[in-house]
Amino acid sequence: MKSSYGVWGDPIVLCDTAGDFHFFHLSTPANGHWIDRMVCQTSTDGGKTWDDGTYTGLNGEKNQDKPGCAIDLTNSPYRNRLYIAWTQFDHYESRNPVDSSRILFSYSADGAATWSTPVRIDSHAGDCLDGDSTDEGAVPAIGPKGQVYVTWAGPDGLAFNKSMDGGKTWAAHQKNITPITGGWDYDVHGINRCDGLPATLCDVSNGPHSGTIYVNWSDQRNGSDNTDVWLVKSADEGETWSKPIRVNNDMGDHQQFMSWLAVDPANGYLYCLFYDRRNHDADTTDVYLAVSRDGGNSFVNFRINDNWFVPTAEDFFGDYISVQARNNIIRPIWMQMQQHRLRIYTALVNADNLDWAMYKPASGARANLPATKFGEENTSLWFQFTLSESQYINLSVVNMWGQTVRYLYLDHFMQQGKQEYILDRSEYFLQPGAYAYKLETNKGSIYKPFVIY
Repeated sequence: MKSSYGVWGDPIVLCDTAGDFHFFHLSTPANGHWIDRMVCQTSTDGGKTWDDGTYTGLNGEKNQDKPGCAIDLTNSPYRNRLYIAWTQFDHYESRNPVDSSRILFSYSADGAATWSTPVRIDSHAGDCLDGDSTDEGAVPAIGPKGQVYVTWAGPDGLAFNKSMDGGKTWAAHQKNITPITGGWDYDVHGINRCDGLPATLCDVSNGPHSGTIYVNWSDQRNGSDNTDVWLVKSADEGETWSKPIRVNNDMGDHQQFMSWLAVDPANGYLYCLFYDRRNHDADTTDVYLAVSRDGGNSFVNFRINDNWFVPTAEDFFGDYISVQARNNIIRPIWMQMQQHRLRIYTALVNADNLDWAMYKPASGARANLPATKFGEENTSLWFQFTLSESQYINLSVVNMWGQTVRYLYLDHFMQQGKQEYILDRSEYFLQPGAYAYKLETNKGSIYKPFVIY
């Protein structure tokens, strides 16, 4: 790709309602003012040829970085309008406290021929160090009535703003959704730069969760060796938000990072893509797709890569991955590295062909079993059970309200016959109270209560 404005990083390609493609990217102008505008090049012939592009955001020598883009594909009055949000740095990586970063927004109502004057939509500026205290990662999402929602990360955690008139006017103050514990700019061994910047989507389907806004990110609230993928959602146009929901369902301390989210516009199903190290030690990495069919309340995790890979920190791995979905057809895209060679991968996924029975056993009635006391004189508690056939099981410890305290086995294959699990109190450290083993099989669920006193 070539443009007189330069072609640099952060590429985004979107298709509008007319079938035209729009390629958004950073600039590298000949005058040496690095990344000084947001550029959009358009193709009207399926990508065979591209125009020189148009731009927005030029503001002297200030740096314009990290765009997020969307197109209104609904039947709203703003149908086919192009939206872009990004970070403006007074001076990139400046340590001068008078320099700041802020979130800007612009739109085009004529297929990228012209752009509106950029407006600032954050109310609390960040610094210019391109890290946790920087306002960055703004991503717009479109609601079913043409609402425009934008979320970004910064010193206040996840921040949100919205426009109800196609991007013309915005709320005077940002809404802070939730903290990002440990910050969005975190370390994962083997990755030379890793971030948990948010992805924002809205359900525009006719399903039961239509209009729900979803924000997906990753952080290290559970420890630097246990990065997790999270989701929050709002069913009232961003006025109130759920508590964070964990997307990855592994046990123990493992790294899940660099996630992205898609919402199927045909049915509202959620698909979250991320890198995952649950099956390995050290830096060996897989790629997982988490699927939710209940509005993000729960997720089933599927490994979708054929072969694991090992990234190395001396080679740049990229900043993000992506996934798209429509009518149960999912197209994820990610990077894999072997022996210093970086390759782009995809998978041809049909949600109807996923082995749901293997990953999500049917629920059943609670069994009335006698409780076993587990006191200070005990160091472990045995749980014995018999499987009538070889199958995948889930085994967890739940509290007296049925909430999962810890997974012991998740999607774990076991042979037919007598099995057992020994709960070691010193390893799992449960506070005094009432608990139960919960065993889920393809026949249903049973509970074995016990009490720690």
